[in-house]
Amino acid sequence: MKEVNSIDSIDDFIKENNLALIYISLEECSVCKVLMPKVEELLKKYDKIKSIKVDMDQTPAISGKFSVFTIPTIILFIHGEEYIRESRFISISELDTKIQRYYDIMFK
Repeated sequence: MKEVNSIDSIDDFIKENNLALIYISLEECSVCKVLMPKVEELLKKYDKIKSIKVDMDQTPAISGKFSVFTIPTIILFIHGEEYIRESRFISISELDTKIQRYYDIMFK
């Protein structure tokens, strides 16, 4: 997952991709490090979802812009609008179910 560390780049990423997932974490967060490969593996099922990683230490303004109060946080945007937000204790299977629902609507 590509790392992006500027608000302008994040905004551009959301505008340029119909399905845009942002993974927000901190370098020293052990939960973030464990969850990251699981999210990357999950996204292999959804080839039309583009994803980026944002380190809150490098981009502290993201917490205000997207109201992020805990990490890790995953936000899925569809056509620039937030549809899914998961934070802190994230179940990969529940995230998969939520993504699948929107993905099926868009591509079936």
